Amino acid sequence: MRVATTFVALAVVLVLSIAAGILVGSVPIAPGDVLGALLGSPDVNGTIVRDLRLPRVLGSVLVGGSLATSGALLQGLLRNPLADPFVTGTSAGATLAAIVAIALGLSAPLVPLAAFVGALVAVGLVWRLARLGGPTTVLTVLLAGIVLTAFAGAVATFVLVASDRLAVHLRSVLGWLQGGVSVIDSGELAVAAAIVTIGLAGAVALAHRVDAYAFGEETAATLGVDPDRTTRAVLGATALLSGAAVALAGLVGFVGLVVPHALRFAVGATHRRLVPASFLAGAAALVLADLGARTLLAPGELPVGAITGLVGAPFFLALLVRSRRVVV
Repeated sequence: MRVATTFVALAVVLVLSIAAGILVGSVPIAPGDVLGALLGSPDVNGTIVRDLRLPRVLGSVLVGGSLATSGALLQGLLRNPLADPFVTGTSAGATLAAIVAIALGLSAPLVPLAAFVGALVAVGLVWRLARLGGPTTVLTVLLAGIVLTAFAGAVATFVLVASDRLAVHLRSVLGWLQGGVSVIDSGELAVAAAIVTIGLAGAVALAHRVDAYAFGEETAATLGVDPDRTTRAVLGATALLSGAAVALAGLVGFVGLVVPHALRFAVGATHRRLVPASFLAGAAALVLADLGARTLLAPGELPVGAITGLVGAPFFLALLVRSRRVVV
């Protein structure tokens, strides 16, 4: 009963956050005018609501839900609440690939596909590096992710400076890298939505296999789960979700870390429940974070990554300290 109530509450919060994201902005618009704009009003309010606010809110739903779902999968696979796409290098690989795609002049709908490829390559490299010289541990995965993130960041900086195409829009690209939901056209949003749908379906299908990892790979194998195939499938689903998120919002940290961990107290550790709950909660959280980024310093705007970082960084530090005490 408690779990069902939690899901209903998450769905209501998501709907309310979407409504708030559409109704509130740096330009005050009456609720009646917002409704008229959604119904096709051709005036300036219609342009603001339909072409700016609505795509951004929908993009925030996709980004937040994707990052939280990715975090839930990685935490289950690695059996540690410190894992998420940001600290494991997946987001950095997707970001580098997206920047290269933009520098090459690829059309906006192709950027999410490029980001997915970059995320897949990054997560594969991190996993390979973590397995060198011995068994894979959470520490080796995190260290490999940090190394790859630093390297990808250096290459991305080089591309930004060397590309004439990016130099013209350097300020906006740097703002996107700090975390900011940006939907260039409806085609980009549609491609990202398709990728997220596939990734989310894969995450739900893999939920029972990830549950088998709770007591380690050997136990999972005795339960009939193929560790190698499951690992590749989980990393593939994570790459899909992270790639789409990065293509729409750049580097938004800590959503995949905080949301799944917090939800375990409400829905339990079973990933069949945790995965969809993480998507709902992550979507609502990022819509609200983006709303704060748009309105706190209006008419100026904060990167949404600054909002999530202010909340997520202390949470990550608390988890790190707690896990160290447990080890000691």
